[in-house]
Amino acid sequence: MANLFDAVGAKILDGAEGAGYTLLLLARTAARSRTVLTRFRSVLKQMSLAGVESWMVVAVVAFTSGMIVALQTGIALRDYSFNYRIGSIVAPFMVREWAPVMSALILAGRVGSAMAAEIGTMKVSEEIDALDVMSVDTVSYLVTPRVFAMAVMGPILTVYANVIGIIGGALVGRYHLMVSYPTYFKYAQDSLDGRDIAGGLLKAFVFGITVAIVSCSQGLRAENGAEGVGEVTRRSVVLSFLLVLIFDYFLGWAIYAA
Repeated sequence: MANLFDAVGAKILDGAEGAGYTLLLLARTAARSRTVLTRFRSVLKQMSLAGVESWMVVAVVAFTSGMIVALQTGIALRDYSFNYRIGSIVAPFMVREWAPVMSALILAGRVGSAMAAEIGTMKVSEEIDALDVMSVDTVSYLVTPRVFAMAVMGPILTVYANVIGIIGGALVGRYHLMVSYPTYFKYAQDSLDGRDIAGGLLKAFVFGITVAIVSCSQGLRAENGAEGVGEVTRRSVVLSFLLVLIFDYFLGWAIYAA
């Protein structure tokens, strides 16, 4: 029993230490935000990795998600002769919730894991120590460009996912539910307001920063060689997924319920 308590206590302390380290890293990154101007090429590279090379995955997931939501809800609405209102369901679903969350999860799995692995490899191979010896600011050199790139590309991918998802729902509405395009887009437009769009973009912005800072934090805390790199890579994805879903609830509450 004592060993069990010791193990649980060690996990709690490790989690608290990791949370504190991540929050401190976020504060240091914010304090060095001006350095992105001097690392413009690195920022562009990270934006390309986060956005340009992720657009196909986002497009496929968003398109099929819009089609699935339109089909399943449209079938239910058709029983009550309300299938013509399908646009008022697909558009809020994509803009308020699914597009920012889905984009963040894709970034976490595809880009965040690569960030953690890359920085973790530099850490265990003592490249980070070499940068410190050369008086290179690790946060400005490695973390700030990645956080800035993810903060920018998160909302951009979300807007892209919104458009693709709503188009996917329109196709299902037209060819499976017999809802004309003008009717679909009329109800889609009427169901949205500025708060929905701004709220979705705010979520995407927060999620992008969250994924980037968690991935960089895990990479900088890597140890024990290749095994440690694999561990921080896995942990970065899991933590990013959990935090995105948790923040999604609280941001949704603050935007709509509060």
